[in-house]
Amino acid sequence: MPAIAHPEQPVTGLILSGGGARAAYQVGVLAAIADLLPDDSDNPFPVIVGTSAGAVNAVGLACGALHFREAVRRLTVVWQGFHTHMVYRSDWSGVLRQASRFIGHSLLGLRRETPVALLDSAPLRDLLTRELDFSGIAAAVRQRQLRAVAVTAFGYDSGQAVTFYQGRGSIDPWFRHRRVGIPTRLQLEHLLASTAIPLIFPPVRLSREYFGDGAVRQAAPISPALHLGASRVLVIGVSDNPNAKAGQQLPSPRPASTRPPSLAQIGGHLLNSTFIDNLEADIELLERLNYLSTLVPDGQRPRVAGLNPVDVLVIAPSQPLDRIAMRHQQELPRALRMFLRGPGATHSGGASVISYLLFERGYCSELIELGYQDAMARKADLYTFLGLNGAPQQG
Repeated sequence: MPAIAHPEQPVTGLILSGGGARAAYQVGVLAAIADLLPDDSDNPFPVIVGTSAGAVNAVGLACGALHFREAVRRLTVVWQGFHTHMVYRSDWSGVLRQASRFIGHSLLGLRRETPVALLDSAPLRDLLTRELDFSGIAAAVRQRQLRAVAVTAFGYDSGQAVTFYQGRGSIDPWFRHRRVGIPTRLQLEHLLASTAIPLIFPPVRLSREYFGDGAVRQAAPISPALHLGASRVLVIGVSDNPNAKAGQQLPSPRPASTRPPSLAQIGGHLLNSTFIDNLEADIELLERLNYLSTLVPDGQRPRVAGLNPVDVLVIAPSQPLDRIAMRHQQELPRALRMFLRGPGATHSGGASVISYLLFERGYCSELIELGYQDAMARKADLYTFLGLNGAPQQG
């Protein structure tokens, strides 16, 4: 964690993690925050950082930072109206064509100069082109409604997690081990690169390198917000295990399995390790550093790099998203269900894969409602964290 010189007024950062369709949950939390804010409130998050699908939500907020409530409303409308074909080709011809290209490219070595993956994400490019006005970012920065917005992508050649950020000119770039921050004018290609889940969506070329999903090897997901000047952070997670705490009693052992793990079950664990584990580990590290800072005398704290306390509030799903996804799996287009059935994604053991790919109205709407209710259950914490007057008593 970098050492941050705290201003008198705290700078609030928003961390939106990746997670494919799970990111609909973030929109519900943001909708609750919009309802809690006074009518005349400005954008409550001067620093906004997103990765993968969280990067889409982050840039959507930043583009509309001059009108925070309207930006949240637009995000809600898009997510509530989602269909899978708006994100990737899910029709029979599209799925079969992409599968044959993937086999030819990966197994037979055909057309290696063309990046390919299991799914064709061309519809996502069209959607983002229609919905996002990137000029709103510069306008919000000029009017002091936004300090910086950042998205992270992973460079396949360099092996670095690169955070591309747009904000005030006083923010310096940073260079850490496999983590760098580069000032730029954010464009559509940065978003497409950040959302390119390895093997599932094709990588995107930026300058001299191909990039993929920013959650890959992102060892410190909270760090970019601190580099951009945040002194407190709200993290909206998409973890399936939100109530796990260090030192909590271990669950009872499960019955011995009689079958080897399916391909979808293995893939689900790989996706969880990419999108969830690093964020949870970084939150735990930050909490330990905050505790350590309390042991350092106030007069010596500025001399100890990285020990400035950072207030952190985490809001995460109160229900397992895998189970919600299983209830809605029939919403997937038939071609995609057939494509995923063989690897075992339509069975409970492989439900994690479905929870990331199920860009359908019923599933996304339920996640939005869950996010809204979870945030409202933390109303008192949010009032205190955001420094709002009239904080209710939590009962």
